[in-house]
Amino acid sequence: MSLELLGCAAIAAVAVLLGNVVVAEASTSPSAFVQNVIYSNKIAIFSKSYCPYCLRAKRIFSELHEQPFVVELDLRDDGAQIQSVLLDIVGRTTVPQIFVNGKHIGGSDDLKAAVLSGQLQKLLSIS
Repeated sequence: MSLELLGCAAIAAVAVLLGNVVVAEASTSPSAFVQNVIYSNKIAIFSKSYCPYCLRAKRIFSELHEQPFVVELDLRDDGAQIQSVLLDIVGRTTVPQIFVNGKHIGGSDDLKAAVLSGQLQKLLSIS
């Protein structure tokens, strides 16, 4: 098997392992990419793979049996540009930045508060 095919197989294996985690580069502008992610997914998390607050947010959705669409900014060449777009949209540079049905929830603490108040479950139409 050629090295090129092995590389493709490795990328495919990583994609399978990561599930809905996006590490591939966007073919559009960072702004268009962010808007597409926010409005094309029930749950979108802009994250960094090593961030404990991001891990907590992902765990909360896992406990609710919901699978978010995750963009790991630290694994992308355009992660800094995406983070800049998020600053323009939400006024924050911190991660995670969480969106449900196109609505900005906030970060990890905001997500936890939304769960405790029942707001998140209403947005997700679960009880």
